[in-house]
This record gives sequence, structure tokens and C-alpha cells, in this order.
Amino acid sequence: MGTDIRTDVLVVGGGIIGLAVAWRTAQRGLSVTVLDPDPGHGANQVAAGMLAPVTELQYGEEPLLRLGIASNTRYADFVAELTEASGGLSTGYRRCGTLAVALDADDRAELREVHAFQQRLGLTTEWLTGRECRRLEPMLAPDVRGGTLVAEDHQVDGRRLGAALVAACERAGVTLHRSRAATLAVTGDRAAGAVAEDGTRIAAGRTVLAAGSWSGELPGLPPEARLPVRPVKGQVLRLRMETVQGPLPMPFLSRNVRAVVRGCHIYVVPRENGELVLGATSEEQGFDTTVTAGGVYELLRDARELLPGITELPLAETNAGLRPGTPDNAPLLGPTALPDLIAATGHYRNGVLLTPVTGDAIAELLTTGSLPPEAAPFTPERFAAHRPVLETSR
Repeated sequence: MGTDIRTDVLVVGGGIIGLAVAWRTAQRGLSVTVLDPDPGHGANQVAAGMLAPVTELQYGEEPLLRLGIASNTRYADFVAELTEASGGLSTGYRRCGTLAVALDADDRAELREVHAFQQRLGLTTEWLTGRECRRLEPMLAPDVRGGTLVAEDHQVDGRRLGAALVAACERAGVTLHRSRAATLAVTGDRAAGAVAEDGTRIAAGRTVLAAGSWSGELPGLPPEARLPVRPVKGQVLRLRMETVQGPLPMPFLSRNVRAVVRGCHIYVVPRENGELVLGATSEEQGFDTTVTAGGVYELLRDARELLPGITELPLAETNAGLRPGTPDNAPLLGPTALPDLIAATGHYRNGVLLTPVTGDAIAELLTTGSLPPEAAPFTPERFAAHRPVLETSR
């Protein structure tokens, strides 16, 4: 029989989102417990860690852009505070910028339209010719037709970020209960905590659901509180960069680079430790995380058109992870239909980027009862009118 735990706030899910919520909430004086079998080892273990609200922008996603910019703006201070709070652990944060390039005339025309859209929104992006792109990144293919440089898009190492958040939580007094949630506890039509697979009963005044792709699958969730979150598989490769030899040796790549090749979006992220992250596929395969030969081939094939020399680099690691997708590709932040159950999930391709703003927003909700304005458009109630349809389709 498990031992009872009582806590002000229970966070179900110990990925970087759940840990950021727990850390920020504990800093505000509440007792917090995180329920996860392996805290800090969620989708962040696979993520490339691009902090790219501008180059990730899609038409119709202006509220998400504002949320991303709000998070990106506070990232430098966030990681500085986190490094101190974790006892000196680095997050690999780099202010490097992102170069988005076009490989043919059609891609160039599309990128020009995106650039014009970005400018209409008042975003700072610079249009470059193909020659100017290659001057910045000499390893780019000779037939690059043009691109945009976004100096304020940066990067962080998701794995280091997770480790730092675990340490910061422990030092802030957060209880990390290393087990999986077996079922949500509901008392009197209100969320009341959870029962762990090891039998531990955790009673909580409020429960935060931050279980990533599994957030809609938690046993015990009443139908009206089920969240429209699904897993979207992404395969990612990690290579080791070699210094390009010549009169003046230079790194293989110095900034984030992204492109569209045959309609597929790819990105390449160079780490300061010599790692090069290449991703990512986007596959509706349920909870499957198998790395496939086809996925590896497609990524390398497309990357070779962008950076011909990439096939000479050592292949260090292959991974597949699950992004928590929602119907509108935006996160679920705030109260659910079940009182005392709060959502912090559904971040899809922006989980690393939105970690600071999510931690702050949910901590503010837990302590003041209100979400900050930038998070207000993302409450789960925006899907309330469609809930019966979503339930039928599951």
C-alpha cells in the first residue's frame, strides 16, 4: 500500500513544461509535487531546441506568434536564473539567429511572401540574396536562391534544459515522485490529485495536467474534461560537426538553418559542443517512436540538397519523439471543464520555446486565479463547442 502525500499543487508530467510550472509555482510559496517516472526526460530529449517564433510563424497564428515572442524575449533572463538556481548547470543557450533559405524558384517565391507577411506584422527580418546566404554559411548548396535572416531567433539544448529544471525544482523544495499516474482522483466533481502506479495516493488542492502527448489519455478524466491532444511523431538525427579546413578553418555551420525541400520542412541546428541536430519528420503514427530507415533516409536526402557536405559527417544518434499536437497547433493553458484541473500541454512544435512563458503563466494562475494576457487566448475552453465531435472521433 502506498503512502499518502498531500500537496498544494500536483503536476502530472515531468517534462520541461511540467518542471517549469513546478519550479515557478514553488518559488511563489506553494508546496508542489511532480508525478513522473523520469523527470526531465520527455520530448525535450529529442527536440532540436530552436527558439524561433518568427521563422515558425504560419498564416493565421498571430496569437501564437505573440506568445512565442513573449517567451523568447524572457529566455536570456530565464536561463540565467535557472543556471543559478540549479547550482550552475548550463542550458546551452545561444544567441545565434536563424537563416531560412530557398532552394528553387518556387521556394524563393514562397519565402518572399512569408517575408512580406512578417514585415506587415512589424517583425525584424532581413532578405538576403543567395550569395549573401552563402557568405554567412559557406557550406550551403551553390543553388540556394535567397533567404531571410532572423537575428532574434536563437537556440537552447533541450536535454541540458531538462537537467537544469530537475535540479532547480529539487533545490526549490519540489517533491519529485518518480512513478507514473495510474488515474486522476476526482472528489465531488473536482480534481483532487492522482493515484500513482506504485500505489501512492497524492492529494492536491489543484492538479496541473502537463503530460505532453499523453495528456488526453489520463485514466479518470471525465469525458467533458478530455483534452484534444494527439501525438505527432518526429524523427531526428544527431551528427558530429568537423571543422572545415582551409586558409582560415571555420565551423561546418554557425547558426540555425531551415528550408523547404520538396515540400518538406527541415532544420539544422549546430550546438556549441560540436553536435549538429537535423530534423524532423512529421508523422501521424499514434504513440509509435520507432526510428525507421525511411525517416533517416529522407532527412539525409533533403539535408544533402541544403548542405552537400553533411553526408561526410559522423552520424552519432537517431531518435524519434512525440510532439503533443492540438487541432489548431497551439497549446492548452488554463482551467479545464473539471474544476481544479489545469492544463499545461499541447505545445506541439513549440514546447522548448514556450517553456518560460508557460511556467510563469500557470504559476500566476495558481497563485492569483488569473492568466496573464498573452496566455488568455489559449485556454481549453476554445474547443468546448466542438467537444462532442472530438469525443466521437477518438
